Amino acid sequence: MSDETPVRLSIDGNEVEVPAGASVLDACNAAGVETPTLCYAENLTPVNACRVCVVEQEGARTLVPSCSRQAEDGMVIETDSDRVRHSRKMVLEFLGSGVDLSQAPDLERWGARYGARPDRYGSGAERIEEDIRIQDDLYIRDYDKCVLCYKCVEACGDDAQHTFAIAVAGRGFGARISTEFDTTLPDSACVYCGNCVAVCPTNALQFKTEFDLRQADRWKPEEQTVTRTVCSYCGVGCNLELHVQDETIVKVTSPHDHEVTSGHLCIKGRFGWQYVHGN
Repeated sequence: MSDETPVRLSIDGNEVEVPAGASVLDACNAAGVETPTLCYAENLTPVNACRVCVVEQEGARTLVPSCSRQAEDGMVIETDSDRVRHSRKMVLEFLGSGVDLSQAPDLERWGARYGARPDRYGSGAERIEEDIRIQDDLYIRDYDKCVLCYKCVEACGDDAQHTFAIAVAGRGFGARISTEFDTTLPDSACVYCGNCVAVCPTNALQFKTEFDLRQADRWKPEEQTVTRTVCSYCGVGCNLELHVQDETIVKVTSPHDHEVTSGHLCIKGRFGWQYVHGN
């Protein structure tokens, strides 16, 4: 089979054709099947950490992660079998029993769909309960919300910034995303690009501006407007999405599908917008 030969497979009984090299998740999307993901992002390398996107492949002994499993000709995939639903439900329950998912609307929505009940593990279930780390005026770290999806590590490493300022430290329930020797962010190798913040799915990493507004009960995403513009600091042409509330920029993101940024920015593009307000 040449690289140009499309791949044909079955998704929930419907034949789908995708380009060679596409993933099973790509095939699910092509079939119009919405698949839950957590550690996956279009601009990052799949790390197979969360197992929320698993599907059932005919002839396979175990469920397979759709985000990283390459689609093959003749595959027969079921995305909503009892086995798949049970697996996804348990993963979502385990996550919800240990961390705070109150600012992860996608996970809450998927939990409702699969009937996940983290509370059934009882009040004695071990939870991550740590003080929020505020070490600068740019972003905060709230490990109570961290699900160890590894997306921030990937964005800091080979997939975007190549700074390698953070990695997973510890084992088991004690595993945390950490700087080297758990030093403070200002003293670490962090260059404050904020790409880790951009890919975090649970708001464990969030803009200090957003955090302050939430603390004051003034964070109102439903009232915010998002305007796309071009970063003014250099000639690269990075696109910015300005999130504006009450005529004030509250945070800046970048579109994942933009050919220049792929959702990634530097410190100036991500955090250097205060001059617009004369600050």
